[in-house]
Amino acid sequence: MTGGLFRVLGLVLLAAPVAAQSVLQFVEETGVSGLAHQFTGEWEYMVGGGLAAFDCNGDALPDLALSGGTAPAALFVNESSAGGALAFAPVESGIELEAVTGTYPIDIDSDGITDLVLLRVGENVVMRGLGNCRFERANEAWGFDGGDAWSTAFAAMWETGATLPTLAIGNYINQREEAYPWGSCTDNWLHRPSGAAYAPPLPLTPSFCALSMLFTDWNGSGRKSLRVSNDREYYEGGEEQMWHLDPGQPPRLYTAEEGWQRLRIWGMGIASTDLDADGYPEFYLTSMADNKLQRLVTPAPDAVPEYTDVAWAKGVTAHRPFMGDDLRPSTGWHAQFADVNNDGRADLFVAKGNVWEMPDFAMADPNNLLLQGADGVFVESADTAGVASTQAARGGAVVDLNGDGALDLVVVNRNAPAQVWRNIGQVGNWTRIDLRQPGPNPTGIGAWVEVRTGDHLQRHEITSGGGHVSGIWGPQHFGLGEADRAEVRVIWPDGRISDWREVTANAEVTVSP
Repeated sequence: MTGGLFRVLGLVLLAAPVAAQSVLQFVEETGVSGLAHQFTGEWEYMVGGGLAAFDCNGDALPDLALSGGTAPAALFVNESSAGGALAFAPVESGIELEAVTGTYPIDIDSDGITDLVLLRVGENVVMRGLGNCRFERANEAWGFDGGDAWSTAFAAMWETGATLPTLAIGNYINQREEAYPWGSCTDNWLHRPSGAAYAPPLPLTPSFCALSMLFTDWNGSGRKSLRVSNDREYYEGGEEQMWHLDPGQPPRLYTAEEGWQRLRIWGMGIASTDLDADGYPEFYLTSMADNKLQRLVTPAPDAVPEYTDVAWAKGVTAHRPFMGDDLRPSTGWHAQFADVNNDGRADLFVAKGNVWEMPDFAMADPNNLLLQGADGVFVESADTAGVASTQAARGGAVVDLNGDGALDLVVVNRNAPAQVWRNIGQVGNWTRIDLRQPGPNPTGIGAWVEVRTGDHLQRHEITSGGGHVSGIWGPQHFGLGEADRAEVRVIWPDGRISDWREVTANAEVTVSP
């Protein structure tokens, strides 16, 4: 592609510029929306506090399932008017369990109805979706062993030929060990299917108190690996990890001999996207005082997993509060790349909050909303956009709650009400891509979606997991700037590549193989 031209359906289209939008503004609607819920608890609930955003009643608006900690988990049905104020109503759904730390949406049985995975202090529970926002326990039906640990991370993918997804569960401190709490991390688990049910979970030994996990094709090889981000506060001799997952073989760690570099952080969340559209994802790792943005040193299908940290150069260190008088180091949790102003460039949201009155870290720690400029550098905008809450945030979701094409924001806070903001800013055009394929993995988890407007290309890997105990299930959102149309193609999990397809702006499109 040269000269800013490309050909679609026999027509030559001029390159459409991607222009930044100058006004981004959110309004908090927590009090009037009806979203009244808190994640509560002390020791076991200093971590966790997630939410799931997904459509459980078929009206194309994301409903919200929120973890409760010592309070019951809760489902809120989205009753927002199209493009208008946000409104939610609590419903009895079957998920009202206590001790829930995280909620992840996924269609486990591929029946077109979203299920939920509830991470808990105690037995994890998979909840089968029955339709119309109702759920039932499915551990026994699917042979899922929920264990009895303190679970704080999740990721899912479909391995080749499998009917059910492979589930990774990350566990935190082992309260039964003599070394408790330091150096007492519980083994993480890999739940692989055996036919129509799950085999007993495989321990991922060694484990180092995981707070985020993500299956990713990090080197463009077509094979997924499992990244694990760990909390150095409670392990001895640990580090960040990545696991090989070869077909039919037990998982094995990437080693220093393979290029894996030892990194020790207070790992709390993972966010990924292909920021420079070179075919390889970048990874944002939240921590205490020292967030990382990792870029592959030598991008190639046969590359070794050697990364360089470009957080400082890109303006996303977010290591101290950017406003107020409390300048002690920050504590990052949930992170998500999302184009909040629809200019065609991924922005970055980071939820912030002190763990539990830790004196060396900021107590008034505002969330970050970092907008990416045309030069690839991010600029803090949470204060001017109106989302710089200083509650003790944990999980969250950047998602379009009222169907107007502008991404809104939901955040779960610890021992304080969850908060929701509506995006009322002047934003650009957009498209939503809904992947659908027959058989298992109906929404194409593991696929790559590419969107181009003229000579500007966006690429994003469809994943289930990452962040901090929070997940979104639904169409993929892309900003288009000033372009009124775009081209879309999908690289499916099995390697098939769809043809480029023209789409018009400000609409949702379904793409199938």
